[in-house]
Amino acid sequence: MTDTTTPSPAPTPGTDLVALFNDLNTGTLGEKMGIVFTEASPERIVATMPVAGNNQPYGLLHGGASVVLAETLGSVGAAVHAGEGRIAVGLDINATHHRGARSGLVTGTATPLSLGRTLASYEVVITDEDGNRICTSRITCLLRDSAPKAK
Repeated sequence: MTDTTTPSPAPTPGTDLVALFNDLNTGTLGEKMGIVFTEASPERIVATMPVAGNNQPYGLLHGGASVVLAETLGSVGAAVHAGEGRIAVGLDINATHHRGARSGLVTGTATPLSLGRTLASYEVVITDEDGNRICTSRITCLLRDSAPKAK
């Protein structure tokens, strides 16, 4: 299992989710990668990430950066679904990289595939500024009643 950056406890009804997730992103890998949430609801989580600073030696967006964006979005969606007093922990993620991006922002959009009591799965589509699909990812998170204890 991978630890994911998720709010704990989950937000209460009426919370400005975009502001909450951008605040929770402070000091995390997501902040270092420049991830900024632009839309957040139980049905859809959207964020942008710059290509600059997240590229590989050939100048293309690093595939691992796309996976970080996908895991961030899917984990946040799963945490919102989990509800107050529960957390989401990543179990599985995969990604298919369709084309490269050399500049600008990429946008990730997470939508639920399956939402249960103990598992939540999301599809995350990452596009460039022209709307071209860069990457498709699927993430499954375990929903727990409490945070795992640090050892």
